[in-house]
Amino acid sequence: MSVISPYQQRLPFDDVATEPGPADVPLLEALGVDQGPAWPDRFGESLRNWARHHVSRPITTLSLFSGAGGLDLGFHDAGFCIHSMVELLPQFAATLQANSGFAGAPLESARVVCQDIRTYKGLDLPKIDFVLGGPPCQTFSAAGRRSHGVMGADDPRGALFLEYLRLLELLQPEAFLFENVYGIIGAQGGRPWRLILESFKSAGYDLSYRILDTADYGVPQHRERLIIVGTTRRPFEFPRPTHGPDSPTVAPHFAAGTAIEDLRTATPNGDLSVRGRYAHLLNEIPPGLNYSYFTEKLGHPRPVFAWRSKFSDFLYKADPKMPVRTIKAQGGQYTGPFHWDSRRFTLDELKRLQTFPDSFRIHGNNQVVIHQIGNSVPPQLARILAIAIVEQVFGISPPAPLPKLSPSDQLSFRKLKRLRTESYEDKAKQGIRSISASLCLADAQRRVAHTYEASLSSGFDLMPTDHGPLLISEEMTLTEWRFVVAQRGLPVANGFRIIVSPRAGASWALPISRVELRGESITEEVFTAVWKAFERALAQQGVKADLVQLNGYYQYPPALRARMSLEGLDSTTQWRIVSHVVEGRGVRRLLSTASLALAWEVTPDEVGDLCHLLRTLGYEVRNTNTNPQIPEGHYLVPYAFPTLTGMSVQLRKQL
Repeated sequence: MSVISPYQQRLPFDDVATEPGPADVPLLEALGVDQGPAWPDRFGESLRNWARHHVSRPITTLSLFSGAGGLDLGFHDAGFCIHSMVELLPQFAATLQANSGFAGAPLESARVVCQDIRTYKGLDLPKIDFVLGGPPCQTFSAAGRRSHGVMGADDPRGALFLEYLRLLELLQPEAFLFENVYGIIGAQGGRPWRLILESFKSAGYDLSYRILDTADYGVPQHRERLIIVGTTRRPFEFPRPTHGPDSPTVAPHFAAGTAIEDLRTATPNGDLSVRGRYAHLLNEIPPGLNYSYFTEKLGHPRPVFAWRSKFSDFLYKADPKMPVRTIKAQGGQYTGPFHWDSRRFTLDELKRLQTFPDSFRIHGNNQVVIHQIGNSVPPQLARILAIAIVEQVFGISPPAPLPKLSPSDQLSFRKLKRLRTESYEDKAKQGIRSISASLCLADAQRRVAHTYEASLSSGFDLMPTDHGPLLISEEMTLTEWRFVVAQRGLPVANGFRIIVSPRAGASWALPISRVELRGESITEEVFTAVWKAFERALAQQGVKADLVQLNGYYQYPPALRARMSLEGLDSTTQWRIVSHVVEGRGVRRLLSTASLALAWEVTPDEVGDLCHLLRTLGYEVRNTNTNPQIPEGHYLVPYAFPTLTGMSVQLRKQL
């Protein structure tokens, strides 16, 4: 077992990723590379020069699911001759084409095949020595798991490894490398993972696999990936990290600030500023933290968000003294990492953080370029793995000895991640103590009485406007918030009242004990509008960003409880069912049609129509059509109140 080094015990982590000297990493010293900005570029150049003189015969390689070529670039630098790169997406293939096919190109003579792997036969290939690639992994990713389970191998994307296997069996290379997200190991109870291992073994390969953090191999970015290496002779031994606490010399990680310090921000990438509803919050967030800075758990006096209600990259601001967290291929308006100067990173900076060479050309607009960068394996990780494979599979001595990990060695990156998180939380709490806790209380103690006209958009957004069809009255006192909605042209009759309060044993951010929501008539528009009026006030008063933040994410116990009473209505109407939902019946759990019918006291035949009704009220209702991983005949109503907005992904999906 590896020993916990003194490096791991340094807290806080502000001084961990300082710039090491060349002697700290023997492999860099052997190649004559000093560490500093863009040193992975120089490492790649020196490695290519070494390979020209020491790799005596071509290691003919086929690349599958090539993406933007991160794996290919690293293996090419180590002497692998990439014959063909098979990639489905034309924009990714255009990047590969721009960096290959001519003398001096990063991928030199590699041929680009823009084709669906399911139709690729490989009939014109020479004898292939090595295969590398990673099938699309979204079906096993954290985002996939969070949307309620994963489809894994049941998703067509999750079964693409079978195409990888087909070509392995056809070509019978000496070895292969398979890369994917680490979530594949635990998805669907481990069934896809067992299938992958058994399939590769049945093809005649000894397998070695590990989850690696790219920061441990010289990348200024923490990115955990699953690597499988299959060999036909003896099992592969993974190289020991070159950086971090598990490296032989305990060389510091490569800091993000050092990686990009010589780049100018005056690039033609457009406006780098962050805009929108939460943009102003980024300035207050300390480097290394994210939206959780504005939560009650960390003690913020104006806790805009609920703990664990967002992904960890939401409003995540990078720390220049550390590697950044994982760069995402696709994300929302507030998906980090953001620069420590509270702006977006330039494309050139993102390339550095992913260790793509400055000269590497990535085809497409900003969004497409970011997609390709975030979807790639960092070339620097690929280089180290390639050097180890060159030595162990093809018998070529590396530029410097590469210490190996034994099967019993445990890497420290998960423990380090926990310690780093604790350190940043302590840092946040210290900063928050300097903020006057009276700010939020002073705002809340002001008596507010206000009436305005509004309309409700097709995306369930409440929009104040002159002569709107809705008249909204709000009153906020020291003891109660009250919201009343009336609709023009309707009599004051058949109304409803909802009392919202903190659930027993739970705390909420409001300095009052209850909120009253009242509709002077009961229509779909009035019902949704009164909730949206409450939500709007939360944001305006600086209490929470929305109702989900006040309540908490649906997979955790809710902070709110609500009771709805109807006035002058027959209790058998559809509004009785709505009141059940408001009170939490059939909410937060994935339920079969029969179970939902039991919770709502209706027949199973009525459930589908009632779910459609909830959608018309702005409720987020999910089933197999909105989220394919949900079983047929099941529904999920995540919250007891309407949450859809014009920006909601679920708004564009149909039950």
